[in-house]
Amino acid sequence: MKHSYRLFSLLLLSVSPIFAQNTATSGSALQESLEKKEQLTKNSIVRNLPLKNIGPTVMSGRVTDFAVNPQDPTEFYVAYASGGLWYTNNNGTSFKPVMDNSPTQNIGDIAVDWKTGTIWVGTGEVNASRSSYAGIGLLKSDDKGETWKFMGLPDSHHISRILINPENSQELVVGVTGHLYSSNSERGVYRTTDGGKTWNKTLFINDETGIIDIAVNPNDYNQMYAAAWDKDRKAWNFRESGENSGIYKSTDAGATWSKVSTADSGFPTGEGVGRIGLSVYDDNTVYAIVDNQSRRPEEKKTEKKGLQKDDFKKMKNSEVLKLEDEKLEKYLRDNDFQKKYTSESVKKMIRENRIQASDLASYLEDANSLLFDTPVIGAEVYKSSDGGKTWKRTHDDYLDDLYYSYGYYFGMVHVDPSNKDAIYVYGVPILKSKDGGKTFKSIVAENVHSDHHALWINPNRSGHLIDGNDGGVNISYDDGENWQISNSPSVGQFYAINIDNQEPYNVYGGLQDNGVWTGPHTNEENSGWTTSGDYSFERLMGGDGMQVEIDSRDPNIVYTGFQFGNYFRINRKTGEQVYIQPKHELGENPYRFNWQTPILLSSHNQDILYLGGNKLMRSMDQGNTWTAISEDLTGGGKKGDVPYGTLASISESPFQFGLIYTGSDDGKIHITKNSGSSWTNIGKDLPQDLWVSRLIASQHKESRVYATLNGYRSDDFTPYVYVSEDFGQSWKNISSNLPLSPVNVIREDPNNENVLYLGSDNGLYVSLDQGASWEAFDNNLPNVAVHDLRVHPGEKDLVVGTHGRSIYITNIAAISNMDNKALKNEMMVSTNASIRFSSRWGNSYSKWMDPYQPELPVTYYSPKAGKVYISVVSENGIEVQSINKEAEKGFNSFNYDLTISETGFKKLKEKDSKLEIEKASNEKLYIPKGRYKLKVKMDNGSAETVFEVK
Repeated sequence: MKHSYRLFSLLLLSVSPIFAQNTATSGSALQESLEKKEQLTKNSIVRNLPLKNIGPTVMSGRVTDFAVNPQDPTEFYVAYASGGLWYTNNNGTSFKPVMDNSPTQNIGDIAVDWKTGTIWVGTGEVNASRSSYAGIGLLKSDDKGETWKFMGLPDSHHISRILINPENSQELVVGVTGHLYSSNSERGVYRTTDGGKTWNKTLFINDETGIIDIAVNPNDYNQMYAAAWDKDRKAWNFRESGENSGIYKSTDAGATWSKVSTADSGFPTGEGVGRIGLSVYDDNTVYAIVDNQSRRPEEKKTEKKGLQKDDFKKMKNSEVLKLEDEKLEKYLRDNDFQKKYTSESVKKMIRENRIQASDLASYLEDANSLLFDTPVIGAEVYKSSDGGKTWKRTHDDYLDDLYYSYGYYFGMVHVDPSNKDAIYVYGVPILKSKDGGKTFKSIVAENVHSDHHALWINPNRSGHLIDGNDGGVNISYDDGENWQISNSPSVGQFYAINIDNQEPYNVYGGLQDNGVWTGPHTNEENSGWTTSGDYSFERLMGGDGMQVEIDSRDPNIVYTGFQFGNYFRINRKTGEQVYIQPKHELGENPYRFNWQTPILLSSHNQDILYLGGNKLMRSMDQGNTWTAISEDLTGGGKKGDVPYGTLASISESPFQFGLIYTGSDDGKIHITKNSGSSWTNIGKDLPQDLWVSRLIASQHKESRVYATLNGYRSDDFTPYVYVSEDFGQSWKNISSNLPLSPVNVIREDPNNENVLYLGSDNGLYVSLDQGASWEAFDNNLPNVAVHDLRVHPGEKDLVVGTHGRSIYITNIAAISNMDNKALKNEMMVSTNASIRFSSRWGNSYSKWMDPYQPELPVTYYSPKAGKVYISVVSENGIEVQSINKEAEKGFNSFNYDLTISETGFKKLKEKDSKLEIEKASNEKLYIPKGRYKLKVKMDNGSAETVFEVK
């Protein structure tokens, strides 16, 4: 395969018709789309509207790899799962992004040739979580990230390892894990001897088994080991092990391979072998960690006190009736049955034949309980002392409390280059061993996140570690006894965001494994908070942060929680937290809750809260009590270890209470017009079996509703976007010219019904014509997944929640206020309505500090490119400042520095001799208090707006 074209932007293809097939997107389709996206970005009329990142940074995001200069460990690169590549040359004191101009921010592995500075990036994270985004192949930069070249493997999706021959930088070996949710052939081990111009696949097992790790002998590049991983992930189930998982060895630099984890080698084989991590010390010593999904041998069960769940699976109804009330009551309370279920009421239900004895067990069982209750062997460490011929487990006991049920999410082992008996393994938490894996000790700390994914060990100084986890980067110089934290990059992975109605308003958001946070939209990241102790953002809750709803009457009342529907009502003023997850009825199957369970406060009454399981639940009293107002609104679920057949989106019309739409993870869309008394399936004519990522009941027209569907969980990257003008009876495809990328969210502009905002896995887009066409909206925003959007109606801000680069804000007043009919021919201009005067303008408290420079953001629309004349005019008609600009076709923006000219100053003084204006310390004159017109003129066209200096 030969690939030589340059890659500058992310992917674009024409949208499929409404009956698009739900199949994996091909690598060739991705390749064909590269130039199209570049053209879309280049021609966008909103390309000059800037987006500003407001953080937060303190919680950071998931790290996947490091590349550290062995000669100077203060210089290194950090790869984030979905936040791009960041560089430091001051030991993590500060970082700068080096992939913002690349086509993706999703990284599986990086490698740097420190002799030449060449960077290789294998795109697509390999930690197979719910938000492990696919990549687009291999990228390479010869100029430290200024430009990037595409180097092949477009259908790889997830790349696990890149090895560069230290003696010949043209020779590389790459491990490809392959598609996450579908089978594909571009997986295995690939090798190049010409710097990536051509690639040869040297190891291939089958289209469901990829390479999850490759480790090389530090003393001999010819000797390397590859770990194959046989897995199958679906939205409803994850088979994370298989008989094709195993270890292969090469003695000719990856040209040929032979399997060394054979049945007589001592290494586990068979269906239970899951993810494997490898580390090589020398010619003979090799370590491997394996996620062993085989069942544990039955152990002699210790007698448990009281009734257990499984007891009721064997009981007859008559036996339950004979149970002592005290014992049955204890079982009910210990297992969090609804309070209305007492020993007396349960026995009455059995007598009346309303429930069976087995219902007292099934009440507690769902996909989650099956996932967590499965007794597997879990993490095991093996060592070979003969170059992989034979293997022996290093420890006698189980490594419990390391992987839990998430072995697929970790899977790495590292040996200290200076000590063959010093190894490190991690999951939750990180462990070290100094006796070759016989015993382990935790090296976690209070300032280190618990989920670990990457580790670098200084080959020249044992105990110097750089650790990458779900919470960023930590550095230790005493072998994990103490850690420093390096979290200045804004790489938060938000699932959902929201805003309140305060002045200034606050932003709320739930993050991947980093809880729920809130802070002011005016936040500007700096290190000053480390001395004051007052960071702008505050954490409300831990776990995987989910959706947030804020009571519009009292912003202290917040509804939020963590994964699988575990929601709380929080009173921020009193600190009270009330658990509000709805409970199913005894005799029913447990409710199924999505990982990102949707919640919604009714705009008609802020005491009314909706929450979606597989049914829609409604509370009339702030979550204290619940009623199911629907039957199952999904396809009924599927057998597996992941909750599926769950609601994923809820929307209630602002025009009518009880006009509600629901969408499920298996593609079902329903409507009720009578608060749940009856429901209608309105998604039958849309593509089927896709995740309904968003439903939005229009705030401009009662019968209008928007729907976005997401095929990510079948590796289908087609953008599915629809609108209905008749309550979902018929649908129109409005994906138009959108790039090839799964769609996560759509929002209306509250002021202008023609304007729509959309977030996909590769960025942000805006439509000015109700979806007939879309513009790339990415000034200062890299190609990152956008999970959620909010529009502040008063401030006219668009708040952008990304899954990898935290939160962005941009003022969209110019877009919101525009006259669509005049868009082609007329000029338009907008700015903030007011700015507060300050004596600080142009002055400084110290000669060692720069003067404070005010800014008034100005946005104007020009129907063509050319010179524009901008003037600022006082109420009595005096031009106090003039500015010349070169405009591009479309929206343009600049910051007016609020200075006035000498001429304007003199004219103002002539009109008002009492006016006091003095030059600031920077020798500039600043505009006095008052109302002003800001005019923009080009040729015969002009526009104006008014602002006030208060």
